[in-house]
Amino acid sequence: MRTLAYLLTILAVFGLAFWAYQENYATQQELKEARALRSRIADAQVKLSVLRAEWAYLNRPDRLRELAEINFEPLGLLPLRPDQFGRVDEVSFPPSGLVIEEGVEVSAYGREEDQ
Repeated sequence: MRTLAYLLTILAVFGLAFWAYQENYATQQELKEARALRSRIADAQVKLSVLRAEWAYLNRPDRLRELAEINFEPLGLLPLRPDQFGRVDEVSFPPSGLVIEEGVEVSAYGREEDQ
């Protein structure tokens, strides 16, 4: 009986050691993937900051004015004037007590459970 208990204990120790070994390598793999993902995020953030800087550079008012003047003939672009913009008091807002009297048809197109 003692031999059986020793044998079962040894098998349990080997089984737990194998499990711990597998978990260790799985954890190391997940940590490696997390580091790679953080690196990709950092690269994307650097790329995004460069793109924002380029966008700001390309949208300089003097450059856009120059492009509008150069392309006046082929595109018919005109410079913006202050009188082309409206005022807030000119905007008509819907009445506050808006009531929907008829039913509204809802389309099921694009819903996940219908596809």
